[in-house]
Amino acid sequence: MKVTEKDVAYVADLANLELTAEERTGMLRDLNSILDYIDRLNELDTSDVPPMAQVSDPYGVDESKQGSKRFAYASREDVAEGLRRSLPQEAALGNAPDSDGAFFLVPKVIER
Repeated sequence: MKVTEKDVAYVADLANLELTAEERTGMLRDLNSILDYIDRLNELDTSDVPPMAQVSDPYGVDESKQGSKRFAYASREDVAEGLRRSLPQEAALGNAPDSDGAFFLVPKVIER
């Protein structure tokens, strides 16, 4: 299945993106390149490959280990929220372009 210029324009419209003609052409080329590569991958015989739930190995192969070093950053101690200090509201809103003193004020982006 190939992506058409109409598809690119439709998705850009859904994402509220204004693409130039050059950007649309590049997006069309890139998306079709990705689909071509997926078609090439689908030609591979994977009948002898066992199903996997996850490609990476965050917990290591050896079950006696607490986790691999590659993913050590991903775990932390479970601490109740009330016991950790959070950012004061004034500091959080300090650099906000617009606020009402309690919340961030943001412009409405959906006009349709």
